[in-house]
Amino acid sequence: MRLALISDIHANLPALEAVLDSIRARGGVDAAYHLGDLVGYAPWPDETVARIRAEGVAGVAGNYDSTVAADYKHCGCRYEYPRQEALSHQSYAWTRGHVGAETKRFLGALPFRLDLRPLGGHVAGPRVTLVHGAPTLNTLYWTEDRTDDFCLKMAEQAGARAGDAVCFGHTHLPWTREVQGIRFLNTGSVGRPKDGDWRAGYVVLSVDSGGTDAEFVRVEYDVERTMEAIRRSELPDDFAEYLRTGGKPQPARV
Repeated sequence: MRLALISDIHANLPALEAVLDSIRARGGVDAAYHLGDLVGYAPWPDETVARIRAEGVAGVAGNYDSTVAADYKHCGCRYEYPRQEALSHQSYAWTRGHVGAETKRFLGALPFRLDLRPLGGHVAGPRVTLVHGAPTLNTLYWTEDRTDDFCLKMAEQAGARAGDAVCFGHTHLPWTREVQGIRFLNTGSVGRPKDGDWRAGYVVLSVDSGGTDAEFVRVEYDVERTMEAIRRSELPDDFAEYLRTGGKPQPARV
């Protein structure tokens, strides 16, 4: 069984389209799931949600999804410096003002967590848990430098055992490791990578009776189309440069 896992699309429709085409072209993928943050930062929130729905991609609520749906006061994001915070607030206000009522209803109905038994309920095999940030909060940043003890605490929250996988996004930085036989997997980001690689990222997770294995995939897309659309919108132009550099621009940190 092979599952395509996509996360943090952030309203970047060209990136999503390229990833969906890549999944289709490679063949042998049994199902696709999203790990949240469908909207924010790029100008196609309604169109992105509509495409996810049309493709039948089930998934979980990211912090951006649940806060937009609830008209919360902020997106629950973490900031590294004041200008980044100011830009994030602009993105959130723009997104709240441009999502349609049906999109909000869909975002508000997304579950916090999905538990998958890819090999079926009557066959012993791995369970795959999907969350956005962590099994405790969709705003928690689960970075690669977290200790093994932290990972095992999250595994306990998820009820994961040896052979299982806990999969998440939120940080936009892909990584995986196993601790005591449990796979911990950050899928990276489709629409707003932060690792210096501008290409859209996703993961193909292979599941069999022996456990799981992860393949990280990067896909080129029409980033210029997204950048131009950002510049034509009322979103900050900084977001265009962010995409071009894979999250490694050199802004004035004021």
